[in-house]
Amino acid sequence: MMDRYMRVIAFLVLVILTIATINLSSCNGDVVCINSEKQALLSFKQELKDPSNRLSSWDVEDDCCKWAGVVCDKLNGHVIELHLQNPNSTTLVVGKVHQSSALGGKIDPSLVNLTRLNYLDLSQNDFGGIHIPRFIGSLANLHYLSLSGAGFGGTIPHQLGNLSSLRFLSLSGGGSYPGVKLSVVNLQWLSGLSRLERLDFSQVNLKKASGDWLQVINMLPSLVELNLSSCELHRIPHQLHQVNFSSLTLLDLSRNDFFSLIPRWISSLSSLVSLHLRSCGFGGLFGDGFRNLTSLKVLDLSQNHLNSSLPSWLFTLNGLLSLNLNSNSFQGPIPNGPWNLTSLRSFDVSQNELNSSLPNALFSLNGLLSLDLHQNGFEGPLPSSLWNMTSLRDLDLSENNFNSTIPVSLYSCSHLESLNLGHNQFQGAISSNVGNLTSVTILDLSYNKLEGRIPVSMGNLCNLRVINLSSNKLAVQVSDVLKSLSGCILESLETLELWENQLFGHFTEQFGRFKNLRELYFRNNLISGPIPVSVGRLSSLAVLDLSYNKLNGTLPKSLGHLSKLGILYISYNMLEGAVSEDHFANLTSLVEFSASGNQLSFNVNPNWIPPFQLELVYLRSWQLGPQFPLWLQSQKHISQLDMSCAGISVAVPTWFWNVSSSTTYVNLSHNQIHGEVLKIPHVHFADDFYVPSLFYLGSNNFSGPLPRLSQDVTELDLSNNAFSGGLSDFLCDSEDGPYQLELLHLGGNLLSGQIPDCWTNWTSLLALNLENNYLSGKIPSSMGLIPYLHSLHLRNNSLSGLLPSSLQNWIALLALDLAENKFIGNIPTWIGKGIPNLQILSLRSNNFHGKVSPELCRLASLQILDLADNNLSGSIPSCISNFTALVSEKTSAERNSYSFHYGVFLENAYVVTKGSEFDYDTIVKLVTSMDLSCNNFSGEIPQELTSLLGLRSLNLSNNHLSGMIPPKIGEMGLLESLDFSRNQLSGEIPPSMSDLTFLSYLNFSYNNLSGRIPSSTQLQSFDASSYIGNKLCGPPLTKNCSVDGVAPNPGNNGDDGGAKSEVYLFYLCVACGFAMGFWVVIGPLLFRRSWRIAYFRFLDDMWDRFYVLLRVNFNKFQK
Repeated sequence: MMDRYMRVIAFLVLVILTIATINLSSCNGDVVCINSEKQALLSFKQELKDPSNRLSSWDVEDDCCKWAGVVCDKLNGHVIELHLQNPNSTTLVVGKVHQSSALGGKIDPSLVNLTRLNYLDLSQNDFGGIHIPRFIGSLANLHYLSLSGAGFGGTIPHQLGNLSSLRFLSLSGGGSYPGVKLSVVNLQWLSGLSRLERLDFSQVNLKKASGDWLQVINMLPSLVELNLSSCELHRIPHQLHQVNFSSLTLLDLSRNDFFSLIPRWISSLSSLVSLHLRSCGFGGLFGDGFRNLTSLKVLDLSQNHLNSSLPSWLFTLNGLLSLNLNSNSFQGPIPNGPWNLTSLRSFDVSQNELNSSLPNALFSLNGLLSLDLHQNGFEGPLPSSLWNMTSLRDLDLSENNFNSTIPVSLYSCSHLESLNLGHNQFQGAISSNVGNLTSVTILDLSYNKLEGRIPVSMGNLCNLRVINLSSNKLAVQVSDVLKSLSGCILESLETLELWENQLFGHFTEQFGRFKNLRELYFRNNLISGPIPVSVGRLSSLAVLDLSYNKLNGTLPKSLGHLSKLGILYISYNMLEGAVSEDHFANLTSLVEFSASGNQLSFNVNPNWIPPFQLELVYLRSWQLGPQFPLWLQSQKHISQLDMSCAGISVAVPTWFWNVSSSTTYVNLSHNQIHGEVLKIPHVHFADDFYVPSLFYLGSNNFSGPLPRLSQDVTELDLSNNAFSGGLSDFLCDSEDGPYQLELLHLGGNLLSGQIPDCWTNWTSLLALNLENNYLSGKIPSSMGLIPYLHSLHLRNNSLSGLLPSSLQNWIALLALDLAENKFIGNIPTWIGKGIPNLQILSLRSNNFHGKVSPELCRLASLQILDLADNNLSGSIPSCISNFTALVSEKTSAERNSYSFHYGVFLENAYVVTKGSEFDYDTIVKLVTSMDLSCNNFSGEIPQELTSLLGLRSLNLSNNHLSGMIPPKIGEMGLLESLDFSRNQLSGEIPPSMSDLTFLSYLNFSYNNLSGRIPSSTQLQSFDASSYIGNKLCGPPLTKNCSVDGVAPNPGNNGDDGGAKSEVYLFYLCVACGFAMGFWVVIGPLLFRRSWRIAYFRFLDDMWDRFYVLLRVNFNKFQK
């Protein structure tokens, strides 16, 4: 027994001596690295690129254990860890591929000589898309391997499956090569990593492993953290027979397109602390499967398609720190309690369909730091209990329907750093208590109904960097606004947005006192006076938007001092005068300059080279001409250019088309530019980057044949020029087809010949306008193959023949104008069947004949119908009441989803109304008109016509209509123009017409109407010619009406002589009647005595009766 104790004591003594020896050696001298491993590291360094010289300490003369990033075993000197991650991985330079401190180059195989290496971190470097070396799978002792964000690409080598000791593996993507991705053929090799605890494959392409990825993961029993976000997975099993990774605390499957229900097996991961299922396409009801995940601290289900109400159990997870449910379809109110979210710090249910008022339980979360409820349907006033949330840092209630004043209690949340109440219906004034928000840095109250002044206390918010009060009803002098913001905010404010208010008055010199202001927006107000010279003192200004005001005077030269100014918008004011080089002297950062709609002119040296490179130039209505601005030749990056209405009257120089090769929008319209256009240039962009290109050259003096067209042009307007020749070369040259063109406007030129039958290359067309040319022949059938055509204008050509039935394929067509041609036949019935969404139909001045088919009444969206000047016959169909767009008194803007807008091109419609022809474009959505004039329609006006309450112009003149005017015509209260002239209408004008208070044009001439003209302010205001050729009387006619309202005999066309004869005849009839009555009653009394005695006895008797009755009643009254 004693021997046994002695052996134990001896062993302990040996251990103590060993430890002492080790400590002694560590005190007296450092462990020196092994030479073979040192050489291996030097070989490894030799293949690396080290732009920042991070590995300068790796010198052949020094001990490798002292090198940067190298860790050695203190016992034996073996290299065990390499920490070579990029220390500045977050310091990225925009537009640069390489980071300043990122390693690159190649991974030398000499690393395999580091036989004891257990830790390797090369993350966030820049290896330029090279493959992960297979030999890394030979580093058998590795416990930790991180190659995340290091720019590796290609297939992950399966040899990594040999690293059986691995506990941490991160191969996530990202980094400085976002286009380079790792991928796998399968994940079976992972099954050998049974000790793996943390696996990060985020942004690795696992598409080929979609079928069995979960089964492989289920073979890793030690797994604690799993990140497979953005891995292009498309399948996820709904159930697992047995979950082997039940110790999982973090699961991130975000940004995969599963498009399924949330899997049930997730609910069995009872140890989960963080669950991220963001943007996975999960849908359906949000059941109670997560009820048992009581350890959850972070739950992110945002950007899915979950569509139930919020379950009440969700608010009992008392360990939750962060709950993110934004961008789903959750409905109904937020449950009112009980809530047990005592630990909750962040709550986001934004962008859902939640409604009702906010529950009181929400405001019991006094530990909440961030609350985001924006873009829901919450309504009512904000509760005063908001002040309970004393810890709140970020509050976003924007894009709801809150409609109260902003509660004063809100301003008690003194820790608030960001407050967004924009896009609601808050009203009243901004309280001076806003000054209590001493920590606030961002304040957004935009898009409300706030009015009054900006409180002076706001100027004392010393941390406030961003103020957005745009789109309210602030109607104060702009000088008062600047005065209110004159405290310590002058030092902190970076962004001030006040656009779309009612600010007026002049800017003062206070304008230039904001030392750190970077963005300033006063767009769409009523500000007048000059731009103050003090604007030049805003040395940090990057964005200045003063457009759409009433600013006048000249442009101050001090603008040229703003060297950081990148965006300058001053469009649509009343600025005038010359702009010289001095105005741009130091604007070296300027990239966007919009100054259209003023009276400014350029007065620069022809050889001037600007100090900037513009990307956006809007100079509409400037006086730039007559020469083409030469300074544009120096601008290499212009993407949008507008020089319309600029007085340019020369040919376009050849160099301009080279400048515009990168331009997506060119507007040179409304000048006097002449010459030929040979080709619309190709816009150069990367293959995978599509940007529409728009060219507007209309209303100039261009001539010659139509130019060749590049495939990528999307909108082209060559209208109102002098282009000539045919369309065949332009349309049928398929060398570059099919084309992307969506808008083609060639109207108002000298084009001739037939429309070619080659429209199969133009399948993207939305709007086609060939009006006002000299085109002839038939409409080719291939035009019906343009599948998405919205608008077709062929007016005023010499086109003929029948309309081809292939046009009924235009199911998306909204506007069809074929007026003033020579088309024949019946109006096709397929217009009503095949083009159901038509809103504008003009077939005016053709040779159509026959009856109007009831099928036309299927056009429920029709708002302009013009069939005038044809040979149509029969009765007007009573089914016109089916034009439901004309039945409603709502404006077309309210009932129409179509914008009638293509780029800067507006849909237009020619309408004959009020006796003249008008061309409507900007307000075409508000125009409603029906013109059936100059045909052979007969029968009565259908009573159903009066149901078209939205109609503003109605013309049935020059037909053969008979019968009476519908008595309810006065219910068409929006009518402004009404023409029933030259028909055979009879009867009286209905009294209800007195209710047509908007009527400004009326023509009832040359019918058979009779009787009195109804009295109203409108009907008496029209000229007498509106009623000529009828049997009418009363104002405004000079004919008087008889007592019973019937007009006297009009005699000779109603002239003055006839009127006098009628008066004489009237008096003669009165005299005859008087004589006849006198002798019938009085004559017998004169000639027969017995009749006379009886008559006077009767009178005496009646008097006696009356006297007695009167006396009796008088006596009663006295009593």
